[in-house]
Amino acid sequence: MTSLLLLFAVVVVALVVPVPVVALGPGPTFDTLGDAGGRPVVTAGGLRTYPTTGHLNMTTVGVTDGITAVQALGFWASGDHQLAPRFTLYPPELSGDQVTQENQQEFDSSVANAEAAALTYLRLPTKVTVGALTPGSPSAGVLTAGDQLAAVGGRPVSSVPMLLDALRTAAPGKPVTLRVVRGDDPPRDVTVTAAPYPGDPSRAFLGITPATTPLDGDRISIALADVGGPSAGLMFTLALVDKLTPGPLTGGRFVAGTGTITADGAVGPISGIRFKMLKASEVGATTFLVPADNCAEAASDAPDGLQLVRVGSLGDAITALDMLRGGGTPPGCS
Repeated sequence: MTSLLLLFAVVVVALVVPVPVVALGPGPTFDTLGDAGGRPVVTAGGLRTYPTTGHLNMTTVGVTDGITAVQALGFWASGDHQLAPRFTLYPPELSGDQVTQENQQEFDSSVANAEAAALTYLRLPTKVTVGALTPGSPSAGVLTAGDQLAAVGGRPVSSVPMLLDALRTAAPGKPVTLRVVRGDDPPRDVTVTAAPYPGDPSRAFLGITPATTPLDGDRISIALADVGGPSAGLMFTLALVDKLTPGPLTGGRFVAGTGTITADGAVGPISGIRFKMLKASEVGATTFLVPADNCAEAASDAPDGLQLVRVGSLGDAITALDMLRGGGTPPGCS
């Protein structure tokens, strides 16, 4: 009788009690040229836009938390999921709200970089604005979202790369003078004392997520609910370039991809490439843009029929899509 009770208890635990792992697998995918949640993913208010065709799908990794031992076994056996220690995604020193906030900040930075990279590539006149502020940061209460940052320490800035370059000499505990334009008010100088950067106390932290916007004040918007992290940067940028230039960038193809992007257009690696390719293939993509540093991993796990294209920069991605439209074969992953 004792053995049966013990067995029953073990079964109940396996069925009910969560284990300290999460399941990673293919997540949602969204066409950055289309709509999500009833609104366009990418808009460029006031700027001349052009018709687009095909798809430029950003891809994600799905995370299932709070799973039991039995569910974990099922995910492991499925072949399209992977188990990972929960602390790798949800560090015990951070609350759930803090993890969500970090993911949102990464997403906001990705959006700002995508806008900057597209406008810089297209050589449109730009200005730098405050896209978002970190709550409780040195800039909170001094600046507000939408403020134009016209100069740093007397040095004019008109793009995110220029702003970052001007801030290289900033040090924790030292004041930084910013020339700010708010609405129709005249320019004014404000001082923000930099704090140590979280995780790297040698770097200065102001708490500003900068954005590059068209000089004439027209507003670019990238909006996608319930998505965090930086890995959609490349696809957001391509959608903007496609909408702001004549002729469809995809040539009508179903293109998907992933990759972070910097304000000057460099494409960086991401995690979960296998899951993203699986989802892309599942929804009908025929071409997948792969960050150069993910190419070896992608080549070993690519679904049948999915053409992999290696990209190290925004320029690489646009050149590759131009080659595909012309019937050529862009560099792949091997």
